[in-house]
Amino acid sequence: MSEPFDPSVPFLRQDGLRAGLTKHALDGPGFRRLFGSVRLPASVTLTALLLARAALLVAPDAVISHHSAARLYGAVVPRSPLVHLTVRRAQDRRRREGLEWHVHPDPATWVFGGIRVTTPAQTFLDLAHDLDLVALVVLGDSLVHRGRVTPGQLVDAAQDRGSARARQAALLVRRGAESPMETKVRLLLVLAGLPEPRVQVTLVDEEGSPRYRLDLSYPELKVAIEYDGRHHAEDAGQWGHDIDRREWLDGRGWRLVVVRSPDVHATPWATVRRIAGVLASRGFDKPLPPRAPAGSPATSRSSRGGPPAEDAPQTRRRLTAQVRTCADEPIWPRVSSGRHAHRPCLARTPSHDSAARQTVARLARARRR
Repeated sequence: MSEPFDPSVPFLRQDGLRAGLTKHALDGPGFRRLFGSVRLPASVTLTALLLARAALLVAPDAVISHHSAARLYGAVVPRSPLVHLTVRRAQDRRRREGLEWHVHPDPATWVFGGIRVTTPAQTFLDLAHDLDLVALVVLGDSLVHRGRVTPGQLVDAAQDRGSARARQAALLVRRGAESPMETKVRLLLVLAGLPEPRVQVTLVDEEGSPRYRLDLSYPELKVAIEYDGRHHAEDAGQWGHDIDRREWLDGRGWRLVVVRSPDVHATPWATVRRIAGVLASRGFDKPLPPRAPAGSPATSRSSRGGPPAEDAPQTRRRLTAQVRTCADEPIWPRVSSGRHAHRPCLARTPSHDSAARQTVARLARARRR
């Protein structure tokens, strides 16, 4: 038994005709035309889910995938004007404007929002072929933040059937990252040779009640790093909250470093050196050259003597290129002759994490003495 006709959701033009709508009405301004033969009332807001449902009407054997699947999950992914579909066989593709086709013999899928979609882990693996490493880690962090998948599930999927880039990126995904810029700041510091900051650490007051959460921090050294978007300065209430928090942190020996978008995209090396200087003042001395090393992603206006700053895509490409050359090395510093040395790479294992935190904790204890 067929379902009753519902004109408030996408439908095929031929089904509208059978339901009694006229050709003049279906082809007029009252309906939005999608993928040639699909119609949707112009008064209905076109959401990502409705657009995906419309695409599946002309491709019933396909599944929503790639950018379109990520958007359905509420993840952060570069915009794509097309609806991405995956089919098992190349001959199942249909030439329609607005559709981007992919072929996968056995994609992992499930039903989400009432339609067939690639799973979050499969979506991550698929987009590893389209995104650079930084954008892929941002995607992974956002999928985890939305509760769609866990970091461990991404690592397992990437190890089982993912590309080299997917395996690299999965190891960098963290639970708790709440914005793309937090992820970018973390990657910038790690690749430059600094220890990886912890994500979303909660501080408590004297009575043990939660007081503030820190975006990125080195709790052993009482150094906090926060990304500050323009909306903070434009919101008087948020501005007042930030002032109160800064004073609370100052009173307990914390140093708060604020990072803005230009600090990451326009002057990344200067930002790295600024944060390295703060860590050095707390006992973690990692000398850095005044200029970014050749091939480093963290190139800055000041480090290059004044030429125009590198734009964000160039920074991401440099970051990706350097990570590919040293993906199997630890991100945390190793100790050599009492000085801290580091190879600027991103791969991470629990043993590296534990050893580095012990090193930083030892420095913090020595500083307190």
